[in-house]
Amino acid sequence: MTRGRKYLLFIFDILLLIIAYYIALILRFESNIPEITLNATIRHLPYILTIKAIVFILAGLYRILWRYASVNEYIRVIAAVFVANLIADVYLLSTDSGIPRSIFAIVIILDMFFLGGIRIIERLLSTRSLRLVKGPHKRVLILGAGEAGVMVLREIRKNASLRSKVVAFIDDDTKKIGNSIHGVPVLGNRMQIQNIVNKYKVDEIIFAMPSATTEQRKDYLERASITGASVKTIPGVFELIDNRVHLSSIRDVSIEDLLGREPIQLDSKKLNQFINGHVIMITGGGGSIGSELARQIARYQPKELILIDIYENNVYEVQLELQKKYPDMKLTVLIDSVRNYERMRNLMFKYRPEIIFHAAAHKHVPLMEDSPQSAVLNNVFGTYNMVRLSHEIKTSKFVMISTDKAVNPTNIMGTTKRIGEMIVQAFDHISETEFVAVRFGNVLGSSGSVIPVFKQQIKDGGPVTVTHEDINRYFMTIPEACQLVLQAGAMANGGEIFILDMGEPVRIMDLAENLIRLSGLEAGKDIEIVVTGLRPGEKLYEELLLDTSTAKKTDHNKIFIENPESIPLEDLEQRLSILRGIVSQDDRPVLVQFLTDLVPTYQPNSNGVSNEN
Repeated sequence: MTRGRKYLLFIFDILLLIIAYYIALILRFESNIPEITLNATIRHLPYILTIKAIVFILAGLYRILWRYASVNEYIRVIAAVFVANLIADVYLLSTDSGIPRSIFAIVIILDMFFLGGIRIIERLLSTRSLRLVKGPHKRVLILGAGEAGVMVLREIRKNASLRSKVVAFIDDDTKKIGNSIHGVPVLGNRMQIQNIVNKYKVDEIIFAMPSATTEQRKDYLERASITGASVKTIPGVFELIDNRVHLSSIRDVSIEDLLGREPIQLDSKKLNQFINGHVIMITGGGGSIGSELARQIARYQPKELILIDIYENNVYEVQLELQKKYPDMKLTVLIDSVRNYERMRNLMFKYRPEIIFHAAAHKHVPLMEDSPQSAVLNNVFGTYNMVRLSHEIKTSKFVMISTDKAVNPTNIMGTTKRIGEMIVQAFDHISETEFVAVRFGNVLGSSGSVIPVFKQQIKDGGPVTVTHEDINRYFMTIPEACQLVLQAGAMANGGEIFILDMGEPVRIMDLAENLIRLSGLEAGKDIEIVVTGLRPGEKLYEELLLDTSTAKKTDHNKIFIENPESIPLEDLEQRLSILRGIVSQDDRPVLVQFLTDLVPTYQPNSNGVSNEN
């Protein structure tokens, strides 16, 4: 509300307060007001108005945007009027004003009516002016006729800039169907979404059921995504700020919403004990996993958080984000490579991290097939450097971020990650440090992963390229993966390879089609999908567990433990010494053969189809 409108409302209030006393006198004396009473009222009125004005100002009645007022704001008006009249009446009684006490009751009722009424008029006029905004409006269908859906309706009506009009609600509650909410009909259940979109020419669908189960949410959004209308959603109930829907919380539906994954349940007490007050180091701190680990770790107030990354741009953005959100946290960002042993040694002895999350790695399968030496140097010897130095300074825990591609690997990247796991296992047998690895599949939205590639291809007008019609992958969101990594680290005793439950594998062709639909397009019509053939080292199906018969359950239903056979450290170090020499020779066939000997489950296959298929 502008200053001018505040002053105008204040003047109206004063005039209405005067009118209230005059009407009260007319009602009390049936239009025959005694002159002595009228004069007494006029004499005391300036003091009464001053008292009431002070109370109204202190109550904040002129700081409220009445266009957006709810019941709470009108209750505040009633309370302010009651208190103001109570004080005014005490004043009148103490001065023996000569004004009849019966006037007091009439005045308080009129004050509430007048001051509440003028604010209702203010809101109605403001809302009407918003609705009169010229130009085309988006026709909106809200999924969910509960409290959240009504909040969305109100937000849309309050904001003319949205140029939106809610035409209907959808809800599975049969008691609501056929009724209307604020003039908007509840037309049917989820089975009728497509028909209603067609009949009412809906442009946009908003899912507004924050307490819906994962399966309900997935089903609603899948039905909405095939209608051709754009689809948006509000967050789940645990993500909503103060349990209210705000415009800023309404977002586009993402592919993560269609996967229908259950929220992760965390042991916050154990995580706090694990992280709070400790010096934490993350290698690869600017990457998708490393940066999200940093965000989640920062919540638990570590003594110091150290991020190491060789690429300055990404880690710089993470630094700015964390400094803004956690200004009191001690944050150190270092641009270095885990391949540089001497530099890492200096840093480890200088900062002496108590817990290390090793996320630095080369992860792109096709690129590592073309650059196997780099994969070995980074994923094997970079890991060896960090593990050895952690052992030397007696770090409390070392958590390596691994991959499902380390299981029966058919590519260089997966093989080098398996060797990294072997290094972790070998050192755990001889060290005071607890060394563990956490193995999971693809994370949605990570740099270079299939999701951003598909999105860019759709943005460019296609085609979207899929390597095989039947190829599938395990997927997990980045925050979800990092939550489980932290939980696994907290429960680790040393030597374990933790396996995260990735849920059901997702067919990549379905993923591509869903992304195209979410973009408001139709696969095969607007965007072509082209099958290009499997790339070198690529599997049709990925295993997650090395040996399902030996996987052990933990206290967390999404975390399991695998203990694959390990190699004694002395033997492993001898083989790594030979491997270092082979890498320097730049002879791929010899390197691949040696990796096959070192990791017997490695089955290189030039056409990318692994034998387990």
